[in-house]
Amino acid sequence: MTNKHIPPILSDKHPAETPVFRPENLLREGRRQRDLPKGEVPEICFLDPDGDIARWLIAQKQAKRSPYWACYHTELYMFELEGLQIGVIGNAVGASFAVLLAEQLFVSGCELLVSITSAGQIAEELETPCFVLIDKALRDEGTSYHYLRPSDYSPAPEAMLAKLAGAFEGLDFAVIKGASWTTDAPYRETESAIVANRARGILAVEMEAAALYAFAAAHHRSVVCFAHITNQMAQAGDDFEKGEADGALASLALLASVVKAVR
Repeated sequence: MTNKHIPPILSDKHPAETPVFRPENLLREGRRQRDLPKGEVPEICFLDPDGDIARWLIAQKQAKRSPYWACYHTELYMFELEGLQIGVIGNAVGASFAVLLAEQLFVSGCELLVSITSAGQIAEELETPCFVLIDKALRDEGTSYHYLRPSDYSPAPEAMLAKLAGAFEGLDFAVIKGASWTTDAPYRETESAIVANRARGILAVEMEAAALYAFAAAHHRSVVCFAHITNQMAQAGDDFEKGEADGALASLALLASVVKAVR
């Protein structure tokens, strides 16, 4: 790449300009085509990229499908936690898909979006499984560049980090605040890239946080992302173990702590 060449991902981007295609318009047509009733999703929703938490809640008959969610691609389920109705969407994996859903959730009544994603270990000193409260995410994906001007990281909303200070001290597992690496290409996590990002002080690699935080910054929305570090990129056997109920119980305990801190 020469100095004169700007790749398309960085050219012709105007983050402050109002887009033509709006999420509320898409949902309007989805509601019309499927004859869905008007209504809002819960004020607190979370994305479950692996789908383990949503599957467990459904299997335990603790969740019911929202009749108001007009998304073409997903189902939103509702369940009770800490006395509140919470919305969950399973299998929301990848930066572009996560932000597509975030756009639609916030025009449908959501006020706080939490993402709890499975992640690969980068920092060698971590004892896994553990959770990382992502305070900034390296922008090695494409979606964030449509929301913010180029920079190395997407930072978490400072107000959310302030509300969550000390929120996880009573849990039975570690929650560490630190940086993640958001990638669009998990099967291109080369040894050279891992070493470079380890030198940057990055704790984990995942696929959504940088884009979700860029969306949050651009639209002044409340978003918080967690990485559940469960694997070493399958370089050895017995990897991707999350714990009891495929990590659903720990993730719900984490989510309950978030709800208590922000309500």
